[in-house]
Amino acid sequence: MIEIPPALKKGDTIGIVCPAGYMDAAKAETCIRTLQEWGYKVKTGKTLGGDSSTYFSGTDEERLEDLQQMLDDDEVQAVLCGRGGYGTGRIIDQLRFKQFRKNPKWIIGYSDITVLHAHIYSNFYISTLHAPMAAAFNDNGHSNEFVLSLKDALEGKPTVYKAEGHEFNRKGDVEGELVGGNLALLAHLVGTASDYKTKGRILFIEDVGEQFYNIDRMMHQLKRAGKLAKLNGLIFGLFTDNKDTERPFGQPLHEMLWNLIKEYDYPVCFDFPVSHTDRNYALKIGVPHRLKVSDKKVLLEENR
Repeated sequence: MIEIPPALKKGDTIGIVCPAGYMDAAKAETCIRTLQEWGYKVKTGKTLGGDSSTYFSGTDEERLEDLQQMLDDDEVQAVLCGRGGYGTGRIIDQLRFKQFRKNPKWIIGYSDITVLHAHIYSNFYISTLHAPMAAAFNDNGHSNEFVLSLKDALEGKPTVYKAEGHEFNRKGDVEGELVGGNLALLAHLVGTASDYKTKGRILFIEDVGEQFYNIDRMMHQLKRAGKLAKLNGLIFGLFTDNKDTERPFGQPLHEMLWNLIKEYDYPVCFDFPVSHTDRNYALKIGVPHRLKVSDKKVLLEENR
């Protein structure tokens, strides 16, 4: 069975770091205040609002050191990544997980943090949380059901999510370990030491800001690598801020995605609330789930 980090209790400490792109410390203030209101202490790393003048929150060495310190700190019970962007893949092979494996803690984030989720699951079989990050708490986001799903997950409450039906959904009722994340990262991780095994799993995929042809290309990469053929189920999250080329790609997004996977017989759902928008449920990587897709609704629930 997957090893699941302990549920947090009042007084536990959540560390905040930025292992990839830069984040102004002010943009994390609401997050910090909300975590404290939930009953947790907060410890911020040097990469949150650091003195970097580049895209990154610090040099590779600074970001590595900051994340490593949080992983090794026994007084920190969870690590929330301030934002994604790009950069985790530059440091993943230098991270040491010896102490983390002795005392697993929740690693939280999405987007570029897909690298951490996939690496930790594939190498150490420990669950992590694909979930809202610090900026999601702003603009009253701290009170929406998606940020609150992070609170529930940290408290150890089981996942039970429902979504609307979709014309391209394929019905079915299956079980499997839940894996996935950002499409661009899933494609880039193929062939690396962080690559997901997907056979018998329920895979979820989302992305943002991509041109249609690039989504098609990355999906074909997953398909050619054998990542789609033997799934138990497939969840397409939201693909937002898409762009077309001057000469149009020629297929709407959902039709494109359906044509890529219609040959398989497992259940599929579209537009599930996992995304780069505020519609982003907390999902426990590696934990067994049940996916039930019917004509009018979708159910995803923890099954352990």
